[in-house]
Amino acid sequence: MEQRHLGRTGLRVSRIGLGTLTWGRDTDEHDAADQLKSFWEAGGTLVDTADVYSGGEAEYLLGQLVERLVPRRDLIIATKAGSVRDPYRRFDGSRGHLLAALDASLDRLGTDYVDLWQVHAYDTETPLEETLHALDLAVSSGRARYAGVSNYCGWQLAKAATWQLASPGIRTRLASTQMEYSLLQRGVEREVLPAAIDLGVGLLPSSPLGRGVLTGKYRHTTPPDSRGASAQMAPFVEPYLDEAASRIVDAVATAAEGLATTPLAVALAWIRDRPGVTAPIIGARNAQQLTAALSVESLSLPDEICQALDDVSAPVHRYPDQDWSTL
Repeated sequence: MEQRHLGRTGLRVSRIGLGTLTWGRDTDEHDAADQLKSFWEAGGTLVDTADVYSGGEAEYLLGQLVERLVPRRDLIIATKAGSVRDPYRRFDGSRGHLLAALDASLDRLGTDYVDLWQVHAYDTETPLEETLHALDLAVSSGRARYAGVSNYCGWQLAKAATWQLASPGIRTRLASTQMEYSLLQRGVEREVLPAAIDLGVGLLPSSPLGRGVLTGKYRHTTPPDSRGASAQMAPFVEPYLDEAASRIVDAVATAAEGLATTPLAVALAWIRDRPGVTAPIIGARNAQQLTAALSVESLSLPDEICQALDDVSAPVHRYPDQDWSTL
């Protein structure tokens, strides 16, 4: 699998990442082991998790599989901290919480360091410089090799990345930002993506297949074994089952038919090769689904197909997100 630099850093990662959102909950140890081995054998290196995935079980399960199945040196392990289960706040970006969460993640993962440590979301109740100082401490102590953020809007990302760049050699530059991005969700193109490109921050798209909808599996019905049929995951899928999404999915299916491939491959190849994207993060239920996603490595979409998909899924950009002189 092709490797790409993560943002403006020396870290190289596979251009498809493996997500672990459902590990330890819907994905058991056997399926997780099959996924990790298939991913590694295909040349994949970037494995993304978080301290809150399945209440920590995703990290623990990954830690049990590393070394036993795949050498630690062959993986780029990324995790996140900052989401909390607190009735009074969703995110805690305080230095104390973040560093304690990192230590707990390292313990569950069974490793001395993570390759990429990400702040899961912006915390409005903590000064940004305090949150970013936790990243500096994690890197300077060797517990994290690189640092990034997740779910930061445009101004938040620009402020954070610029703050870190203001003191090179003292503060660690942001390597990445992880955001939802797909043909069904192109909101990051307004401000987040331009800021990331300008500041040398690599984008790691989550839900690159539109929460599974872009595979075409929901075009005519809801498969009983799909996430859309799960009581827990149905609300996650439902927003992308409207008429506007249906038009985009139909266009993807038409392109796939013309290219003699699958809608999954078309949608994933489109997002993988977007400007500023380093590696879409794929969350599969089993090794078969993951293998289908990894087969996209050999596919590059013709310019005409990319343009057609761009047109049918184009988000509305108005003032001030668009150059004012053209309005």
